[in-house]
Amino acid sequence: MTDWKNLTEAVGELDEEQVLRILEEFIASDPTEEEAQNAIAACQSGMNIVGDRFEAGEYFVGDLIFAGELLSQAIEKLKPIIGSAGEQKIGTIVLGTVHGDLHDIGKNIFRSMAEAAGFEVYDLGIDQPVEAFVEKVKEVKPDIVGMSGVLTLALEAMKETVDGLKEAGLRDTARIIIGGNPVTKEVCEHVGADAWTTNAAEGVKICQRWVS
Repeated sequence: MTDWKNLTEAVGELDEEQVLRILEEFIASDPTEEEAQNAIAACQSGMNIVGDRFEAGEYFVGDLIFAGELLSQAIEKLKPIIGSAGEQKIGTIVLGTVHGDLHDIGKNIFRSMAEAAGFEVYDLGIDQPVEAFVEKVKEVKPDIVGMSGVLTLALEAMKETVDGLKEAGLRDTARIIIGGNPVTKEVCEHVGADAWTTNAAEGVKICQRWVS
């Protein structure tokens, strides 16, 4: 019987060797799909520890990136066991860095953590025009739209994107979260978004509350 607490702690400590060792031993025990889901839940709990430590200033952006990669590795290993059971999604997110901004580290961390939490994420990429968001929202009808930007000029681009969704009659079909260093409560109100964050882990928690 695998001790999930050890797996959660190993992810929280960013101990790649220990995480992979526990998972390999677990896979060798010929587990069921349900047990594999428990393994993913334990990894997700470990990611919550990583998020808390980042908020407390104990971990840095590089640690978050590494944690996201470690999580992807863990999920890859468990995919053959989970099969279709792992396809149950808690919600969908259309995500992108707004036009005029080429930064994607924060967006990518958020995407990894959101996918690990059970979201299906459609990542548009960087420097995305208003139309790209509008078209994708029309196409996939997501629960949430996430907009990322690091440059101050991205703030107006976020507002233009929200306005574009309004004009297309799509504003009320999804909740909008914006993220990035220059984002504040005032910016959120100006842009017309529903929530804001400067922390990927916190952003995922907000999205989880929205779909729960």
